[in-house]
Amino acid sequence: METSMMNKTPRRSAIGLVLAMATAFAAFVPALVGAQTTDGASAYPTRPVKMVVPFPAGSSPDIVARYLSQKLHERTGQPFVVDNRAGAGGAIGAEAVARSAPDGYTTFFMVNSIVTMNQFIYKKLGYDPAKDFAPVSLVAAVPYVLLAHKNLGASNLQELIAKAKAKPGSIDYASAGIGGAGHVIMELMSSEADIKLMHIPFKADGLAAVIGGQVPLMFQPTTTAVAQIKKGSLIGLGTTGSKRLSALPDTPAISEVLPRFSADGWQGLMVPAGTPAPIVDRLNKEVAAILALPETAERFAALGIEAWHTSPQKMQETITADSAKWGKVIQAARIEPN
Repeated sequence: METSMMNKTPRRSAIGLVLAMATAFAAFVPALVGAQTTDGASAYPTRPVKMVVPFPAGSSPDIVARYLSQKLHERTGQPFVVDNRAGAGGAIGAEAVARSAPDGYTTFFMVNSIVTMNQFIYKKLGYDPAKDFAPVSLVAAVPYVLLAHKNLGASNLQELIAKAKAKPGSIDYASAGIGGAGHVIMELMSSEADIKLMHIPFKADGLAAVIGGQVPLMFQPTTTAVAQIKKGSLIGLGTTGSKRLSALPDTPAISEVLPRFSADGWQGLMVPAGTPAPIVDRLNKEVAAILALPETAERFAALGIEAWHTSPQKMQETITADSAKWGKVIQAARIEPN
């Protein structure tokens, strides 16, 4: 009997030791995983990062994205490769990002219309603006310029309004597609001026058609509009900002003629939803540093835009407010895809 009890005691001790070790290991594993995740984010990026731009090369967001990608490469040591996915008002590129792995190796350089306008225009989007992306930071405030070809016969906004009222629907305007920012902003201006213009949507940009005189009018971001005005290719009838731009001091703000008009655009950086917060924070930090560079201020001023860094939360608040504003404009104008 004593021998039996003696044999059971070491066995029970061994079992207790194993259970204690298992409990300790179970408690250690989450801490280990968390440490590895944090270390991985601090080392990010360890390989090239894709930066999807949902518009063609040479477009306004492409110009800013290529500058940002160059600076991110310099700061992180890893290439940020611009991948142009144009079409459907930015929806094609947005859908590609929404389907990407949330690992930080796909980023999204986008414009406000993709998350504040498209959902009110397209009944079936391949992405959910509210659920598929995580904000990193706004990058630039981008006013638009109302550009006109000289054959329009209007040298200022007042003359355009007078011509449009004299013959409603006789003046065409171009845009980069139905529901794009240029389309929606023109509808807002037309409503404020109480005029009727005819929309000619293009699959890509439409700027070439305006320069060539096939279509006399369009809104373009300052990033591409400033150069055309300075070359004398087109006339600037007005800007969408609340005041005149230093890059275009002779072009009045539209609000000087239509006081209630306000339609600034913006560009920003997002990532697929679910991207680890430490990676989002790292990207936000790098964007802040780049936007604080004197070189950036000089480059952006020449393009007629202004650096605009925000926290992810502030970017989300901006998206929410702008969605409410543009949703009303789109519904009032009854903008729908063909």
